[in-house]
Amino acid sequence: MEQKMDISGFKESSTETAVNYSREEELRAFDDSKAGVKGLIDAGVAKVPKIFVRPPDELAEEFDRYKNNLQVPVIDLSTIEGSDRREKVLDEIRIASEEWGFFQVVNHGIPLNVLDGMIGGVRRFHEQDPEVKKSLYTRDRMNRVRFESNYDLYESKAANWRDTLNISMLVSDQLDPDEIPTACRAAALEYIEHITDLGRTLFELLSEALGLKDDHFNGLECGRGRTFVCHYYPACPEPKLTLGASKHTDPAFLTVLLQDQLGGLQVMCKNQWVDVQPISGGLVVNIGDLLQIMSNDKFKSVNHRVVANLVGPRISVACFFTGVIVPPKLYGPVKELISDENPSVYKDFLVSDYIEKFFSRALDKSGLDYFKL
Repeated sequence: MEQKMDISGFKESSTETAVNYSREEELRAFDDSKAGVKGLIDAGVAKVPKIFVRPPDELAEEFDRYKNNLQVPVIDLSTIEGSDRREKVLDEIRIASEEWGFFQVVNHGIPLNVLDGMIGGVRRFHEQDPEVKKSLYTRDRMNRVRFESNYDLYESKAANWRDTLNISMLVSDQLDPDEIPTACRAAALEYIEHITDLGRTLFELLSEALGLKDDHFNGLECGRGRTFVCHYYPACPEPKLTLGASKHTDPAFLTVLLQDQLGGLQVMCKNQWVDVQPISGGLVVNIGDLLQIMSNDKFKSVNHRVVANLVGPRISVACFFTGVIVPPKLYGPVKELISDENPSVYKDFLVSDYIEKFFSRALDKSGLDYFKL
């Protein structure tokens, strides 16, 4: 029989008694439950527990998400083989990568049934018997497939309103299919194959957009290491008090995101939060920290976040392309982009060092400064 989480020990957002409140104890209780945020909802929580409530100063400076009419660029990849059209696409990618750090792609070649199948598989995983998920729950990043809620639970100022299934192909680009949970195995294997091919195409286009040979980033194996994070954002009873994902940049070369139609992703542009409106069949692409380093600041890795919602769940799948970790491979600003007028901004780095910096801090802190000259 399914056992519901005991929520009697959690302080609600409206509780102001700081004398007998221990954040550490509440964090530990949440972690020990191994049930995640969905476990709170299943247990009938009606208010956001205090560990999820954002600090007062952060809430006070909140931007109005509906204040602007800006829109993330949408790029059609259907005719990139034609020389004239390809040049137009390259210009669109270059401008989007320089000014936004984000763009959406349509007509990218991945069938809609594959995208929908992956969303459905992730939903099945998160909504299955909690005891099955608990068997995969861990904070050990060496586990290639794991279930967790808030990797930075003990470092962040406020926990995020989401749960995550991680499928890691960082060290090896081969993954035993039996390691993937049965609830999403078939869908994930098909999706991984398609998104890996799209990644190679995107790295070609990004190389050309920087004026490099089309095989530059693929030749450096920037797309070899991959991590798939399959997020589940339950409906939230008090969405203005918390976030689905705090503002952050990505510790990768490139991220390709599949999101359902609920929305909630926002990107920072011109000091405003801009909604990334879901497009049926579309995928969101964003420049990661490592590609900002490689491009010597020509392409931008920008802050983004996910807002909580009264309606849910929201489901998304992010594929982080992280390059080679084993054996150690040194990356750095592309020499062809360095000159006396445009000197190198960053030192060379190992992907493992960058990722270690990322996981040693809260989600909302950038790691780029550590690698500046």
